[in-house]
Amino acid sequence: MFEYLTGAIVDTAPTYIVIDVNGVGYRLACANPFRWQVNPSDKIKVYVYQAVREDAITLYGFVSAEEKQLFMQLINVSGIGPKSALAILANPDHQGLIDAIANDNVGYLTKFPGIGKKTAGQIVLDLHDKIDQLRANEPLDFNVPASDSEMTTELRDALAALTALGYPERSVKKVQKALSKEPTMSTDDYLRQGLRLLS
Repeated sequence: MFEYLTGAIVDTAPTYIVIDVNGVGYRLACANPFRWQVNPSDKIKVYVYQAVREDAITLYGFVSAEEKQLFMQLINVSGIGPKSALAILANPDHQGLIDAIANDNVGYLTKFPGIGKKTAGQIVLDLHDKIDQLRANEPLDFNVPASDSEMTTELRDALAALTALGYPERSVKKVQKALSKEPTMSTDDYLRQGLRLLS
């Protein structure tokens, strides 16, 4: 039902964050809640997965579409539920996880809590081909996106212009990371540099 929520992070706890969206607080279970910075004045996008059971409806939050995609692949593995998937994703080396699955490295996977050799083998069996497809597309992004306050007005305007020109959100996010490392420039200079990066 939910793809993402855009709002302010108002609370973090060991297992969840709370995001305020237009006065409604959504509690999202997360792998690493303290990656998020509590700042009620900043709006940020959090990708969401909704799990519905007979006795509960739970929302899970992710820093990027890529992390959500990896989570959804993990919970499709026999023996892996949402809590186990979050425990696996709590390890910040997500690229190492992807490489281990692609290279049939069962030993690496058994390092995760609650993952024995049988379950690790099942992860490799179920996800090997899918992970290869992910790796072939482009490097995955597991970083918390920058909040609006971390960008200059000029950079924000330039990114909005790139979006208006029809560039995909994922591409604009990558450009944002590159441009945010540059010395402060005018909107036009940011836009020209962004177009160069996108081409």
